[in-house]
Amino acid sequence: MEAASFVTFGQYLRPNFYFLLLIFLQNGPPIVEGVWPLPQTFTSSIERYPLSPEAFYFEYGSQSAAQQGCSVLDGAFMRYFPLLFPDYTGNGVLRLYGDKPFHLVVTVDRDDCESYPHEDSSERYNLSVSARQASLNAETVWGALRGLETFSQLVYQDDFGSYFVNKTDIADFPRFQFRGILLDTSRHYLPVQTILQTLDAMAYSKFNVFHWHIVDDPSFPYQSRTYPDLSSKGAFHPMTHIYTQSDVRRVISHARLWGIRVLPEFDSPGHTKSWGKGQSDLLTPCYKGSSLSGTFGPVNPILPSTYQFMATLFKEVSLVFPDSHIHLGGDEVNFSCWSSNPDVRAFMKKMGFGVDFTKLEAFYMENIVNITSALNKTAIVWQDVFDYHERRSSLSVVEVWKGGCYLCEVRRVVKAGLRVILASPWYLDQPGPTHNWARFYTVWPLAFKGTEEQKKLVIGGEVCMWGEYVDATNLTPRLWPRASAAAERLWSDEKQTSSVDKAFPRFQDFRCKLVRRGIRAEPLYVGHCKHEYQGR
Repeated sequence: MEAASFVTFGQYLRPNFYFLLLIFLQNGPPIVEGVWPLPQTFTSSIERYPLSPEAFYFEYGSQSAAQQGCSVLDGAFMRYFPLLFPDYTGNGVLRLYGDKPFHLVVTVDRDDCESYPHEDSSERYNLSVSARQASLNAETVWGALRGLETFSQLVYQDDFGSYFVNKTDIADFPRFQFRGILLDTSRHYLPVQTILQTLDAMAYSKFNVFHWHIVDDPSFPYQSRTYPDLSSKGAFHPMTHIYTQSDVRRVISHARLWGIRVLPEFDSPGHTKSWGKGQSDLLTPCYKGSSLSGTFGPVNPILPSTYQFMATLFKEVSLVFPDSHIHLGGDEVNFSCWSSNPDVRAFMKKMGFGVDFTKLEAFYMENIVNITSALNKTAIVWQDVFDYHERRSSLSVVEVWKGGCYLCEVRRVVKAGLRVILASPWYLDQPGPTHNWARFYTVWPLAFKGTEEQKKLVIGGEVCMWGEYVDATNLTPRLWPRASAAAERLWSDEKQTSSVDKAFPRFQDFRCKLVRRGIRAEPLYVGHCKHEYQGR
């Protein structure tokens, strides 16, 4: 432990020093409450080391594949310095401890600096904190980012504002590879700045996928280069409530620097009312008896022009969004309009579908999956598509979202040899007391009968924040800190994190960290944060 130094501050500081030393000896050195989500292995001691913002250095290890100029890590060092030292203003401050340098040395095995995180990216890291140095080793820059977040949570202040970190050794990796948050920007438009702040908060909880449910029935805010009428006629407002190509690039770039993938969703054939405003003949005309009713239903699955339009749109989307996966939706298709349309019924008869409209939906989805496969994109679909699909060989990843026995559905999907993303237990858009966080914590994604190989097909889960009752005014407190409960379930070892009571003090501490970082996370119960929310 560093020896206290007070002589340089002059004789007048000595009485204060002895008073502080007395408090220190009575109470002992404080230990930070912990890290959220909990690392796989974590040992720390009461031995602590002082940190000074004026003598703290990020460094690249001499053997690191990435060096200065690495956009991901250079940017992370800039972001994490004020998170480590939130009170530091750059002015000289008297301290009781000598300002001996402390080095955080980062070494990565691969130079991923200019790439994007992907589904197989390693996020494993090892962190060792000792006197005057911390060593962070990772296979990739994405793992280094997770380690930097962990280190930032280890740093704490005493009652007099001095910074410390305890002797610590951590070996860590995520339990599940896919840990996502869905934001719905169709039912309410979310400003870009709100999305960027959500990405920041996601990184603090080690989420790694932003599922952007960008369009839906109410509005089409994505501004397409190929089909500009989709947003000019389908958005709530053609100028103020859209995401330009520049906006989308900004979101993707910001996410990349946090090690977060951006997964776009263009949901069809249902949930497409806004599409029809800017693309004529795309939606199915509905009939009332033998006459057109003047209303429209899902995408018209019987016209060649439908698939020509979709191929062109998804070609653009595949170029704009670099991720290897794309979400195609496929949920909640209302068949009443299709069944009312004589042309659709004739097509059904010709194809041998009879009156089973699930076969028509399966036909449509198979065509869309083929389009995206030709663009080298792996399709993700909602569970409805799996339920209706007889030929499941074309499917790859199924997202389970319905209530009831959701693990029964998970079991059915993995028995078919398909990968699963679990969303059912993590719908956070409905208002509820924050103390129900335990409901989102006590979820056991693999608690179904199956082989080890089948359980490996559960690649993760995601929190869904649908937009019926959510916009920029209430998104953050409704999402945080409850989403962080799901984050720990998806990252940490299940046996070590099975107790709500044991997790609660650590969760309270983490919620206060979010608040201090400017995230309007709701309180978990009666109490206070040492640093309350100051507005932002």
